[in-house]
Amino acid sequence: MANHFDLEEQEQIEQLKHFWNTWGTLITGVLVVIFVGFAGWNGYQYWEKRQATQAAALAHAVDVALSGKDAARAGQAFADLKDKYAGTTQAAQAGLLLAKAAVDEGRLDDAKAALTWVADKGDEGYKALAKLRLSAVLEQQKQYDEALKALDGSMPESFAGIVADRRGDILAAQGKTAEAIDAYQRAHALLDKGVDYGRLIEFKLNALGATPTVLAQAKTSTSEKQP
Repeated sequence: MANHFDLEEQEQIEQLKHFWNTWGTLITGVLVVIFVGFAGWNGYQYWEKRQATQAAALAHAVDVALSGKDAARAGQAFADLKDKYAGTTQAAQAGLLLAKAAVDEGRLDDAKAALTWVADKGDEGYKALAKLRLSAVLEQQKQYDEALKALDGSMPESFAGIVADRRGDILAAQGKTAEAIDAYQRAHALLDKGVDYGRLIEFKLNALGATPTVLAQAKTSTSEKQP
């Protein structure tokens, strides 16, 4: 009985040896790939977290410097952000903060430089914000054609109404009344009529001697129904 049991054990051992000889290399390779992948993923997460932390520290330095009216120090911190952490949210946010402070202080060229960078390097949402603000800065500098160009390119659909409004402002400043009215009509059609922004578009249209298309159509329909 003992010999029979030993024989069975021997057969199992031989089967295991055969299995390992056949599949052992593959199994080891798979385990190594899994381990390396897991270690790599953890390493990437650590690196990403470290990048975000360091970028946040520099962005905070920009904010503190701006609060203290130290434009030079804010500019240096932002330069470090652009150089080391260009792809981060913190860099885009710092660029927008820097641009706002520059506009408030009348440094329009500095604002233009910061906004141009964010419009080029930020994610979709920050790019759209930067383009809108850049167009306003260029309009202030009376660079109307450049201001219109700043609004070109793809934008999130949710920005379409605001972009149309901005185009209307620039075209109106150029004295292109008919084109400005068309832009405002588009903005009015896209924006919520119940909010103050929608009413502001109506005011702009009225100032140019026009009525929002929707309201004009409603008035026409009402007059046609009257006997």
